[in-house]
Amino acid sequence: MEKKAATYFSETTLDPQRSRELTDNCHWQSCFSRPQTFCFINQKGGVGKSSTCFHLAGAFADMRFRVLVMDVDPQGSISQGFFGSATVEELAASETVTSVFADTWTTGDAAQLRPTRFERIDVCPANLELADYNTPRPETLGLDQFALREFIDSQTGYDIVLIDCPPNLYRCSWSAMIAADWVVIPVTPEDFGTQGLRAVHQAIENARALNPNLRRLGHLVTRSDGRMLVHKAYERRLRTKYGNLVLDTLMPELSAFKLALAARTPVVLHDQRCRATDLTQELAREILERATVRQARRQVA
Repeated sequence: MEKKAATYFSETTLDPQRSRELTDNCHWQSCFSRPQTFCFINQKGGVGKSSTCFHLAGAFADMRFRVLVMDVDPQGSISQGFFGSATVEELAASETVTSVFADTWTTGDAAQLRPTRFERIDVCPANLELADYNTPRPETLGLDQFALREFIDSQTGYDIVLIDCPPNLYRCSWSAMIAADWVVIPVTPEDFGTQGLRAVHQAIENARALNPNLRRLGHLVTRSDGRMLVHKAYERRLRTKYGNLVLDTLMPELSAFKLALAARTPVVLHDQRCRATDLTQELAREILERATVRQARRQVA
């Protein structure tokens, strides 16, 4: 069934054919001269950052994009999603993103990158050793603020980089914003889920002083339940307040996401026929389309 064309910008309404063109791999590469990096940030935990990154990696790979997943959360949730907790916990610092923050890696060093069993998905994993480097007041760290950016820029062969961030705005999240082109803010449609958004927005503005190319792609409503009036009310409030900076796609709490994660497989690669796959593919297309349209508008301007 053909999906409705998205209308993210009031002055830009795209028909389905144009949407497919914009999210085509070849068009993407012609629009962007370098891989595009998306970081997923919220200082609130439990909003679906890791889950969203995990399943989007599969969706983008299924669209034939080459994906690098950067885990900068000391909890290592997305790393464990791909490789299992035992494997991740046993990794040495030199085999994880910790070496980037410790400045012990060298250009051309690929020891931190681990291929997954899925074609076109690699992961730079994290474990608890990273916690020592996730310090507050990261803006005082001088050139160390650019370590993650330098590492990502040194990697070749990728179209898309996804950065999964910890539930705070310390060094790891700050470094992700310095390295990223786009910020996605997952948020649950409830009081505790929306608290702290002002601090996130301020952190993004502060990071732009060092990374002028950083842009908010939008807020992603996650773990929504359309049967709950409170969720509908909070979603309306988000859309009223932030307008087009709230993504059209909603990511509800579905058992298929959990079943796929238990199988250590992104849902798009686990079950092509479930609603969770349809929504993840829809979200992937919306993210690509938003980025491509905004890039095109910037080039015209």
